[in-house]
Amino acid sequence: MSDMITADLVDLDLSAPTKEAAARSLAERMAALGRVTDLEGFLADVAAREAQMPTGLDGGIGIPHCRSAHVTEPTLAFGRSAEGIDFGAADGPADLIFLIAAPAGADDAHLTILSSLARQLMNAEFTDALRSAGDAAAAAALIRGDEAPAAAPAGASGGASEDSVAVSAAASADTATATAPGPGPGMGPGMGAGAGAGTTDTSAASGKAASAEAERPFRIVAVTSCPTGIAHTYMAAESLENAGREAGVELTVETQGSAGFTRLDPAVVAAADGVIFAHDVPVRDKDRFAGKPTVDVGVKAGINRPAELITEVRGKAARGEVSAGARAGAGTPVERAGDSTEGYGSKLRTWLMSGVSYMVPFVAAGGLLIALGFAIGGYKINKAPSVMDHFVWTQTDSWAALLFQIGVVSFGFLVPVLAGYIAYGMADRPGLVPGFVGGAISVTINAGFLGGLAAGLIAGGVVLSIQRVKIPASVRGIMPVVVIPLISSAIVGFLMFVVIGKPIASAQKGLTDWLNGLTGSNAVLLGALLGLMMCFDLGGPVNKVAYTFATAGIAVASPSDSAMKIMAAVMAAGMVPPLAMALATTVRGKLFTETERENGKAAWVLGASFISEGAIPFAAADPLRVIPSSMVGGAITGALSMAFGATLRAPHGGIFVVPLIGNPFLYLVAIAAGVCVTTALVVVLKGLRKPAPGTAVSGAPEGMATATAEAKQPVAA
Repeated sequence: MSDMITADLVDLDLSAPTKEAAARSLAERMAALGRVTDLEGFLADVAAREAQMPTGLDGGIGIPHCRSAHVTEPTLAFGRSAEGIDFGAADGPADLIFLIAAPAGADDAHLTILSSLARQLMNAEFTDALRSAGDAAAAAALIRGDEAPAAAPAGASGGASEDSVAVSAAASADTATATAPGPGPGMGPGMGAGAGAGTTDTSAASGKAASAEAERPFRIVAVTSCPTGIAHTYMAAESLENAGREAGVELTVETQGSAGFTRLDPAVVAAADGVIFAHDVPVRDKDRFAGKPTVDVGVKAGINRPAELITEVRGKAARGEVSAGARAGAGTPVERAGDSTEGYGSKLRTWLMSGVSYMVPFVAAGGLLIALGFAIGGYKINKAPSVMDHFVWTQTDSWAALLFQIGVVSFGFLVPVLAGYIAYGMADRPGLVPGFVGGAISVTINAGFLGGLAAGLIAGGVVLSIQRVKIPASVRGIMPVVVIPLISSAIVGFLMFVVIGKPIASAQKGLTDWLNGLTGSNAVLLGALLGLMMCFDLGGPVNKVAYTFATAGIAVASPSDSAMKIMAAVMAAGMVPPLAMALATTVRGKLFTETERENGKAAWVLGASFISEGAIPFAAADPLRVIPSSMVGGAITGALSMAFGATLRAPHGGIFVVPLIGNPFLYLVAIAAGVCVTTALVVVLKGLRKPAPGTAVSGAPEGMATATAEAKQPVAA
């Protein structure tokens, strides 16, 4: 740790008012020492990590962190704030701020040391010593482990070991009666032997073994993980271990962090009475814990309320409750946080968004390739022969045909990918095969997008049902690769071909005919509705529904005129919010904070590129004014686009695909009208308010972090 933090990286009088400003102040110290090569790029990575989950912790701690290509070596910077800075913790602002910067390819040893700091932060003596440190050098030495906290017990004050500062935190526990292994992941064998220390005499007669076993503590295994795998992963582990000691239970934690993970010993898992998952990314090899009482929560719950989790899992074990997911081993990649009270509506939305998120890149790639083919070769390019049979290197039409035909192949994956990853969201990898098969059948029988939705949900449900069946141990090994794919594909195929395929295909045809028949006021109303949806949640589920509806219509080689009008209206409306916020910060900058004005500059590019998320910083800071104003402007743009008869073959691109738009001048007029209306409404509404002193920047940094993360995604919907 000695080379990670020095006195130059410590600010005991950090005066930043916001978490963004705090990160910038500490990052500037890193940049001054040459440890950060691109300050803005690094801060963008920090903001993106913050957008995944706030990094504030109970106890007055903020721990922003990320892995970044702009970091030359693992580095820590520490700041102490007298006023406190809001990092999103439930108990209020943080006065101890640690900025952790890890290179994109940081080695395991360095990441282990970084994670050990996270464990040490759960030690009250350590944080108290930092709050009372008189100079930067002393604070740096304390963090490095050169000096132990003054109040630390003698056994922990001998200095930190060279590979883990966290050892001192673990050593402060009563090792004679410890109920959990050390801070490292996967302590494995010997857990049972240590569990009953003081209650079992190794020289006792074998007749006492049964009573000793009956008196053994309750055994829990836990897995912790977070998106970055540097801080929260290990803090949750330390918190759970400490709570386990206090509760008198054996608790062993497997930390699935950036430095890799050591699997819990199978014997330890087999002997466990319950399981706790505290994670924000999928638990790896989750099926190891099948058949045990399980509590599944987000990683911050593991940090903030470990005692409750232990009580909950003990209660489940006493009642004989075993969660279906744990029994089946069907850990789902999209089931983060794992709120046990989550309703089916929320789960359904998560499953559908899983399919849409995997489908959209195919839409963007295929749609743009098809659009480029039309732009280069004209609207008859779809009649060109296969480029395998006829391709002339010097002919433009041959290249146009190549682009078009590649795009058509890409579009052919849309429905199978949608169905496959809906099933994946429900049942993990076993759902992929029947999901893809069902989606492909939907294409074959012309059930289209609706058929893909149904096939994905059916496939996921069938796999989950199969996984709940108790089977002999002798055939469990072939279940994932033979039995489940075989049975589930047969069932899904039967249902799609024979039972529900034809009704769905008829419904799809009816919807298509209805869209093709829309004219006049009906088309305008549809455009207004789609515009409202695009601007309602700026990239959220409602926005995704409108966008997916539009892209499904053009996901064919020869889309109808109505489908292309819908696509044009959706993209135009999605461009309005960020462009309007950019214009508003330009014409009435005094109504916005300095941060918002900076975001406004980026919003010009984001809006022009059809990235609706560019307006999120503004909506997060002032939702009651920004969102309704955006919806009004989006509705006007969508309605005008439909009224003008603008068409679009590309599913993405913003102003960069204007040459591919039918009636491009009127299309731009529709966008300009919506932008002006939204800008005017925002300016008027903000002008009417009287902000309280010191509250102008509330909410802006968090919103900015979200926008930074979202803006990196290639999807505007």
